[in-house]
Amino acid sequence: MERPRRELDLDLLERAKTLGFSDRQLAVLLGRTESEIRALRKKAGLVPSFRLVDTCAAEFEARTPYYYSSWDRGDDELIPSEKRKVMILGGGPNRIGQGIEFDYCCVHASFALREDGCETLMVNSNPETVSTDYDTSDRLFFEPLTLEDVLHIYEREGCWGAIVQFGGQTPLNLAAGLEENGVNIIGTSPQSIDTAEDREKFSRMLRELKIPQPRNRIAVDIPEALAAARELGFPVLVRPSFVLGGRAMQIVFSESKLERYMQSAVEASPERPVLIDKFLENAIEVDVDCIADVGLYSGAEEGTVVVGGMLEHIEFAGVHSGDAAMVMPPPNLSASAVATMREYTHAMARRLKIVGLMNVQYAVKDEVVYVLEVNPRASRTVPFVSKAIGVPLAKLAARAMAGKPLSGLGFTEEIRPDYWAVKESVFPFSRFPGQDILLSPEMKSTGEVMGIDKDLGRAFGKSQIAAGTSLPLKGKRGLFLSVNDHDKTEVADLARDFSDLGFELISTPGTSRVLREAGLTVREISKLSEGRPHALDLLLNKEIQLVINTPSGQSPRDDEVKIRTTVVRSGVPVITTLSSARAMVSALSTIQQHGYSVQTLQEFHEGLGGSV
Repeated sequence: MERPRRELDLDLLERAKTLGFSDRQLAVLLGRTESEIRALRKKAGLVPSFRLVDTCAAEFEARTPYYYSSWDRGDDELIPSEKRKVMILGGGPNRIGQGIEFDYCCVHASFALREDGCETLMVNSNPETVSTDYDTSDRLFFEPLTLEDVLHIYEREGCWGAIVQFGGQTPLNLAAGLEENGVNIIGTSPQSIDTAEDREKFSRMLRELKIPQPRNRIAVDIPEALAAARELGFPVLVRPSFVLGGRAMQIVFSESKLERYMQSAVEASPERPVLIDKFLENAIEVDVDCIADVGLYSGAEEGTVVVGGMLEHIEFAGVHSGDAAMVMPPPNLSASAVATMREYTHAMARRLKIVGLMNVQYAVKDEVVYVLEVNPRASRTVPFVSKAIGVPLAKLAARAMAGKPLSGLGFTEEIRPDYWAVKESVFPFSRFPGQDILLSPEMKSTGEVMGIDKDLGRAFGKSQIAAGTSLPLKGKRGLFLSVNDHDKTEVADLARDFSDLGFELISTPGTSRVLREAGLTVREISKLSEGRPHALDLLLNKEIQLVINTPSGQSPRDDEVKIRTTVVRSGVPVITTLSSARAMVSALSTIQQHGYSVQTLQEFHEGLGGSV
């Protein structure tokens, strides 16, 4: 229900601002728009002052450029310079889904622009990041990433431009509002950002470019969602619009689950629709990062688009890209599929007139390449790709946004390494006893590591060691296998490979029967609910050194969850997809036979023809 429009008392407005009410809160309370409140406030001369953080405890004069805003009447300690200023919006508080990778991009942007003579202003509210270190930027503002607070800084400092591309989804959502208020958004335009973010505009662009995407619909209530799912066919991927880190995303297999999701997981409305996509089962997902300067030129064919890296997900499609293990370059895709992704990436970057970074998520099924989404910003994989190819993509992107073409920066050709780089995610499950470790469209990881080698198996093994996994390479080794019905058709060949490596196969009756029918020797144990000894007993007795347990459905059984959580507490490696298990076989086989050596990134980069 809309609040009645009320008259505005300026003394009350000043008191409200002093007490910490935002323009947006006041707009709701007074039945006005945020823009009206802002205009009235500025007309009355109500603007915040900026204070310097005293990092020297008043012992001597502080010179660190840390500022915060205050509505108390008093001295304003901010003295703007006459230099050309660029504001960089950070990612805000670090949380699941808003990774430190974005902070990496913000820091590199600041370094690059400072080297080029610009004064850099970092806006971020998290003191635990590198972007908020005293020597990263010329000035740092500890402020919330809201339209009101960002505008205060931009106008007070007289900035030339602002970068919203490096802090993830949070600053990207501010782009349109900032531009409406006179902020010069450098890089990809807010109009292009809107085309990529708006489902209908994005789908129209793909149709015009003749690029496939999974069939999809939008729903604002339960009847619409059910009708859309029936038309698309289950399973479907459902998610709220403008989510962060895949929050509240689910793969739904039935009408009852969809109805429950719509009732409890989201608050759907015409303003907050739910996006429903046909989920492509058993598809290979791929992340592609590219850099472009197309928007610096007037002609559609002018400018440069360069693919930074293509990363094939090891897990099945549907696992959040922040959680998935990835391999660069793609090991299992055909040359035709790779060429198609490269062609689509170039076409979309040109249509969107990208200046800076762009991330595309693809799914490949039966040799058909589908576009899942396009992010006209830095992605979580940019730091990884940059280290893998020896090129600081975020630095180059910042310089491109400031007006320098890629041709002048010396980066116009895609680098294709002759080695493998594997990204593995690090999870906090050991700190959350009882939390199921299954991966899903909702992001759960809190970090990542890299394994790099000329041999793919060794590269994957290195990534597992770096992530804290103790690889079972020696001694008596028990492998517990329990897979769902869908995976039983493929598990025998996988089990044989592990058996050849010296593992004792241990399994529950269903999987055990499949393995015996394939001629394998297997030690059968009971399910948790059917007697002893069972998997938990063997884990406690240290008879199991590796677990492969694939989920039985959208709602895993209690015994599966107990096994996986006990495995985490025991420190035993656990694998929940057959694709990851195959990668583990390759790693164990190679390292067991040949061991591994360690080289620096720079040694790998030497064969790439030099770094930019």
